[in-house]
Amino acid sequence: MTITATAMEHPALETERTGRKHRKRSLLAAMLALSTTLGGCQSILSQTYEPSVSPSSNPQIVDEVQKNDPNAQVGAKEHPRIVASYGGEYRDARTERLVARIVGALTAVSENPTQSYKITILDSPAINAFALPGGYLYVTRGLLALANDASEVAAVLSHEMAHVTANHGMERQKREEAEVIASQVVAEVLSSDIAGKQALARGKMRLAAFSRNQELQADVIGVRMLGEAGYDPYAAARFLDSMGRYSRFISATAESDQSLDFLSSHPNTPQRVDLARAHARNFGMEGTVGDKGRDYYLNGIDGLLYGDSPQEGYVRGQTFLHGGLGIRFDVPDGFQIDNKIEAVLATGPGDAAIRFDGVSDNGNGSLTDYIASGWVTGLLPQTIRPLTLAGGLQAATARASADRWDFDVTVVRTGAQIFRFLTAVPKGSANLDGIAAVLRNSFRKMSPEEAAALKPLRIRVVTVQPGETIGTLSARMMGTNRKLELFQLINALTPTSTILPGMRVKLIAE
Repeated sequence: MTITATAMEHPALETERTGRKHRKRSLLAAMLALSTTLGGCQSILSQTYEPSVSPSSNPQIVDEVQKNDPNAQVGAKEHPRIVASYGGEYRDARTERLVARIVGALTAVSENPTQSYKITILDSPAINAFALPGGYLYVTRGLLALANDASEVAAVLSHEMAHVTANHGMERQKREEAEVIASQVVAEVLSSDIAGKQALARGKMRLAAFSRNQELQADVIGVRMLGEAGYDPYAAARFLDSMGRYSRFISATAESDQSLDFLSSHPNTPQRVDLARAHARNFGMEGTVGDKGRDYYLNGIDGLLYGDSPQEGYVRGQTFLHGGLGIRFDVPDGFQIDNKIEAVLATGPGDAAIRFDGVSDNGNGSLTDYIASGWVTGLLPQTIRPLTLAGGLQAATARASADRWDFDVTVVRTGAQIFRFLTAVPKGSANLDGIAAVLRNSFRKMSPEEAAALKPLRIRVVTVQPGETIGTLSARMMGTNRKLELFQLINALTPTSTILPGMRVKLIAE
């Protein structure tokens, strides 16, 4: 990681005059961009758990996509790169059968019922679904967690299937956009350049960049498929609203990267929502037609992994824990942690930001020599000093300065790894010492028992009991400080909604 004035002068930093939120996002983006300057130092966080990029050997609808379909070659070429950019495949037989059931019903009423589909559930908390030519369909587990019934997932998948049957993907390729995207993916994912992989994971490839007319056409076809398959045709408009609410919820935390989410490439415009409802009226009035498929849908996602995958570590409030690496640390109160593939980022009050990652350690030399070895431009050599942290861990710290920012750089050695904290505050801020001290004092190795006890968060479907309220149920939510808001969101409840005994709702818990 090289800290230079040029590296920190991210173009987005010019937005700081428009407000504190934009300034924090700019600094976070700049700190993330520093990953491209690591040279031969590959992040331990991504190096240790490289996601599988193998095509699925067990497609859910057919054993293999149509061999005689020339379009399938395009999808087959892009498939491993898509899987890599979304963290690999999510394997769960019950959830796979659920998605297969939905796609099977839609295929029977599609404009090309002979088209076979290869379905992949992506191991990503992002909210997205998309399709590639040849019948390659993708849906993230994040979207499945947000949806509340089968008709909502059917609404998204029918839209994507419409792109396939209308050959929109091939039309896009003819405009050379797909060709440009493909060349970028080949260069970024299949090369040894870790920065390229990170760039892809941050969403530089727009997977659904169809024209406005193509999107509207897919909306029309998708709603028709919904109704003819017996699903609630109003689910399309309903789920667009849910995704819009979720997008605003994420935006309120200010720092999450939404470039891999559905609405980044499928704008949720009022026109699209109104048109979806208008097309649904061809089947009848809202609430009187179609099956939502709620019960069997909830059965299919009960136990679904939610949020961070075990391979990337866990965020629990102000704490980051990684069982595989056997480490944990805290960020100060008021900071929001964003656990990305290549680094852990956090932002807090006063435009402060933190970046944490790890590199392989060759075991040669002291940590003070490591800091002074030339990878930190702007380093103040007189500030370098050795430290001993909790548990006898050897560490070193130093200060650096670049452009409008002051930095604390702290490195810690554990076994054959060096973990690195970079803390940034606006130049002259008085809180740099306090932030860095929290990180250093809380960093420690976990015991094998602690690591083994870590459990991922999952969707848990429960039945409302007499006396239970939205307040008491939301209090059981884990992994968020905004329990009530997230509970309402994942259950499509409004502030005025009520619940009754016997209703089934989703919780997020271990």
